[in-house]
Formats: sequence, structure tokens, C-alpha cells
Amino acid sequence: MHRPHGSRRALRPALIAGATAVLVAAAATPSPAATAPKPPPDRVVIDVVAVNGSGCPAGTAAVSVAADNTAFTVTYSDYTAQVGVGAKPTDFRKNCQLGLNVHVPQGFTYAIARADYRGFAHLEDGAAGMERASYYFQGSANTTSVSHRFTGPLTDNWQSSDVTAADALVYAPCGVQRILNVNTELRVGAGTSDPRTTTSFMAMDSTDGSVNTLYHFAWKECP
Repeated sequence: MHRPHGSRRALRPALIAGATAVLVAAAATPSPAATAPKPPPDRVVIDVVAVNGSGCPAGTAAVSVAADNTAFTVTYSDYTAQVGVGAKPTDFRKNCQLGLNVHVPQGFTYAIARADYRGFAHLEDGAAGMERASYYFQGSANTTSVSHRFTGPLTDNWQSSDVTAADALVYAPCGVQRILNVNTELRVGAGTSDPRTTTSFMAMDSTDGSVNTLYHFAWKECP
């Protein structure tokens, strides 16, 4: 992966969109009015049952759960899309599909209230990048994708957030174990920049090999 020398990385929020209501359970959605104000006291265990895609080769994606059960984090170490000098023709698009088996404490269910994506980008003047994410529970017939676009010139950290209002949260069905599928994608296009002399890239990683993608839980007690 190529990065300009001497650039100082400063975190800069990019785009925020209301999106994570794309999580659609196969069962009826519990009333948001009964949402538990606090997370369950017991530990949440997340098993990664599937990791597929050009952006997450074997051994390059890891999942951890916050000690207070309010979030989980996916860490990538080899997730970069690029075009131009040094890039292969297929490098303009990278993707990763995660299948997560979320074992929640008995008597609780969850929704994804917010997803925060972070990375680093170098986009030449005229080039453009895109981060896209979609979420769905196993058995759901509906999947909705949300995209965030970035344009050059840009050499900086990037961040995008998908946020769901409390009254729009969609919870996993109570008493049924369903795989949570999280699909992400990065794309970079040269646009009017010259790919013969420049390189543009967008990464969901960092110089030290890790950038976190954070997913925030909303909890509800089951009947």
C-alpha cells in the first residue's frame, strides 16, 4: 500500500447518515419503548463464523467485545482499494463479508444502533472513493446498503457513521439464534486523475496495521 511521505494524519469526520435500520429481523420487532436502558450484566460472546472477501484475507480481521457489552469492534489489517501506479486491475474494489454469531445473555436481544467506520485515504485531485456497508440477520429477506463518498484531493483519516434513531431500531428475534451478516466494501476510481503517474487509495487500516470498525449495541429485555 502506498502513502504519501511526510503527511500528518488528523482525524476528520466525513459523513453521517441514518442507516442501520437496515437490520431486519425475521420476527416481529419489539416495541422500542421497552428498550433496556443498560446492557446485560453477563458477557457477550461473538464467534466469527465466516470471513470472506478480498479485503479480509485469512487472519487479517478480528472481532472483540467491549467489557461493558455496549459495542463490538472489528479490526482489519489488510483492507485497501487502490488505482494507479502499482495497483492491479482488480484492486479498485475490496470487500469483506463477516458472519457473526452473537451469543447474548439469556433474556436479552439486541439491535445495532450505530456503526462507525474509520480509515485513511489518499485521493488525487479528480479521483473518488466510496465506503459501503450493509447489514442483515440470517433469514431476513431484505438487505439495504448505505454508501459514503469521498472526493479528491484528500490525504487524511476518514470516518463515516451509520446511525439509527431509537424508535427505528430493529432487534434480533428473541429466543432464536441468528447470524448477523455485516458486508463492507471500498472502491476507488481514478476519475479525471492520471492513473499512469499517480496512485489513489482508500484503506480501512492504518500505518500500524489496525483501524477499528465499531458497532454499538442497543439492548432490550425479552418477554
